[in-house]
Amino acid sequence: MGVDLFAGLANTTLPRLDRAPKILVFDSGLGGLTVLSELTAALASADYVYAADDAAFPYGGLTDEALVSRVLAVIGRLIERERPDLVVVACNTASTLALPALRARFDLPFVGTVPAIKPAVAATQSGLVTVLATPGTVRREHTRTMIEAFAGGADVTLVGAPNLAAFAEAELRGAPVDDAELAAEIAPCFVEAGGRRTDTVALACTHFPLLTRRFKQLAPWPVGWIDPAPAVAKRAVALVGESPEGRVRAPMRCLFTSDRPLPKPLIAALEARGLGTIERERLPLN
Repeated sequence: MGVDLFAGLANTTLPRLDRAPKILVFDSGLGGLTVLSELTAALASADYVYAADDAAFPYGGLTDEALVSRVLAVIGRLIERERPDLVVVACNTASTLALPALRARFDLPFVGTVPAIKPAVAATQSGLVTVLATPGTVRREHTRTMIEAFAGGADVTLVGAPNLAAFAEAELRGAPVDDAELAAEIAPCFVEAGGRRTDTVALACTHFPLLTRRFKQLAPWPVGWIDPAPAVAKRAVALVGESPEGRVRAPMRCLFTSDRPLPKPLIAALEARGLGTIERERLPLN
């Protein structure tokens, strides 16, 4: 597999539209909200639907084959339902595994999410960089290929945090974990060697930026936390082009694939992000 998940769309743009584009933002859960935030800032007049496949969360518990099958089935249903012009896969795990199959099956442009390794290496001063990921992303050969391609002269530590995505979901649901649990998850990120310290951490899961404020408070020393979302938004802008000027976008909608009750803090967090309409497309995980 190549190191650039955007390369498959290098010559693909949307046809010129006389309306605002409709963008489907997809994730296993709530991490893609970090990508949605960057997208709405960059493409303010597009119409957005945010889809969380919470019936199958977390994706790390699925085999590679089951995950690809699940993503194809769910996104296929959502494409049929929503008729988007562009699909943003706001999930590192789904992007590394399912993007080739999605592009082969559907005649739509897709934008994936990749670990922010290249900007992290560009930002480091000490030469010690950490890639903080889920265990599933750590296992993927693609991640290691990216590190080999972009590390340059930097020393890169790859850390698989088994609980952070769930901790981020809990934060939005109004049940944050205590500081000690969170600090234990990020502790391996901080390396000291030869008088140098890690100074840059690439966040390789879209859930993780939901916790950046707490990461900064708990870190043993200051580091730069590199979010992958701005690069995703930049790629989407390149594909979509400019939206009609002066248009006020339609209200954003949030869609879940399970019947799981939504606690009041989560509803409030969604509303604060402009997602006041919540819908269900029930797709249980078989």
